[in-house]
Amino acid sequence: MTSRLAARLARASAAPLFAALFAALLAGLVPAAAQAAPVWITVGDDAYRVLQKVAPSARAVATRGVAVNVPVQRGSARLTQAIENVHVVEIDDNMIPTLSLAVHMKLAKCGGFMQHASQAEALAALHRLEGNPEPLLAPSYTIDNQTQVNAMLPQLQASNLLSTITQLSNFQNRRYNSTHGVAASNWLLSHWQSLNPGNRRTIRVRQIPHTWAQPSVEFEILGTGNSGETVVIGAHLDSIAGSGIETSRAPGADDDASGVAGLTEIIRVMMASNYQPKRNIRFIAYAAEEVGLLGSKAIVAQQAGRRDKVVGVMQLDMTAFQGSATDLWIYTDFTNAAQNAFVANLAATYLPTLTVGYDRCGYGCSDHASWHAGGFAVSFPFESSDLTYNRAIHTANDTIATFGNQANHALKFTQLALAFLVELASDATPAVARGEAAAATRKAPGAARAVATTAAQ
Repeated sequence: MTSRLAARLARASAAPLFAALFAALLAGLVPAAAQAAPVWITVGDDAYRVLQKVAPSARAVATRGVAVNVPVQRGSARLTQAIENVHVVEIDDNMIPTLSLAVHMKLAKCGGFMQHASQAEALAALHRLEGNPEPLLAPSYTIDNQTQVNAMLPQLQASNLLSTITQLSNFQNRRYNSTHGVAASNWLLSHWQSLNPGNRRTIRVRQIPHTWAQPSVEFEILGTGNSGETVVIGAHLDSIAGSGIETSRAPGADDDASGVAGLTEIIRVMMASNYQPKRNIRFIAYAAEEVGLLGSKAIVAQQAGRRDKVVGVMQLDMTAFQGSATDLWIYTDFTNAAQNAFVANLAATYLPTLTVGYDRCGYGCSDHASWHAGGFAVSFPFESSDLTYNRAIHTANDTIATFGNQANHALKFTQLALAFLVELASDATPAVARGEAAAATRKAPGAARAVATTAAQ
């Protein structure tokens, strides 16, 4: 370990949490880099306070208050507005896994930060957040594809989800900078290619290279009729636990093999059903989520150079562990309220026996934050409340045993995600500019009441 890092943690170890963190460092749970390089992060308020405990010299060079929607109480569908402070901070790159572990231990949540290539990039991201980025396009959220959705839902199988989760968790780890992470990406590419045995010309499967070792993986179904618009669904491919890049054991069964398995099973069923959407659908397994959302941030940046316009995004990150009696949780901060209401309506329509709760997870807790920062409508359904999610993540114990060696809970999210994709991607009518949609709503009082009611649900 670096003497500077050890000294920081030793000074903080008087508090029980940070004594445990220091012990984790000595046990090899936190990477110990011999040389450090500076990196810039944007970090939420709670995670920033944790950062100051483990790195007392870390100071924000800029701070802005960001307005977010939060439940009036955990689980409630009634929302209120709160302010989340987001900070720009320079830290050593070897502090990234330390910060991730400390946030997990202290706040019982993941992430809380986004990594940037420069101070200028971090400040620009903060500026966009302060402006409360709103999606430019408003698709129709009418639910009118029941025949197609209901035909495909029964084909989704929990056993297939469990098989994919097991395959991915069998890798030593899926770190973004390890040979195992690269091997996992190669395996997923091959597996997704095998799901298109007829080599349909409207299918594209590829790896997306980055500046680090592990590529992201994408499966794209090209639309016919409204192919200038795209619906995106993502999960992250990487996993993290322990100090050794090559030797640490990080099965990441729940975090996030479960989400990647959901994408895989939806692809399988759509291909078996010969489903042809009107809008494009992009399934993306992001690399490097665990170190500051690097993969999704890069892909969102690349979107500016693409001709298609993204009209809706969903993130599946941890779906297998049911931590409470409520089935589906929708996180309301750093996501889009109108699309969240649509997701809740999808659950009520297609999964009426399931219960829905609402919670917040703070800034940067998964890849949806990259899309939100880019000004896209995004939703993040999650396995449990922010207090009751799987505590085995980021350890060698994140295995299928933590959720009973079955994937029944993950199946619920896979069903919800399939409904989301089919309902949005089957629409041949182009999305309208958000200002035009608002004007149309004002001209139709009945429609305005319906939208208001839905958003309040």
